Amino acid sequence: MSIDQAFTSYEKKFKALADKKRLHILHEITQYGEVCVCDLADKLGLPQSKLSYHLKILMDAGLIDKETRGTWSYYTLNNPQINHLLSEELCCLFRRD
Repeated sequence: MSIDQAFTSYEKKFKALADKKRLHILHEITQYGEVCVCDLADKLGLPQSKLSYHLKILMDAGLIDKETRGTWSYYTLNNPQINHLLSEELCCLFRRD
């Protein structure tokens, strides 16, 4: 992966994190490990259409995963991606020795 591709990937992830509602969504998923979209709508007081919009941004950034069971979708954190963002690896891109 080129440095430009890496920057584009990080830009997408940080844009996804730069919203209070999406941070709340990630927090709820973190608390329960797996959350049904129906529970998220109730907990966050968001209409399903707005919630779906925010979930799509988080999924497109690779921060969450979705599993559909019947008519409901369940969301989990993409732990490797979250851990990667919180690691020193990202800091090393900008650290000078």
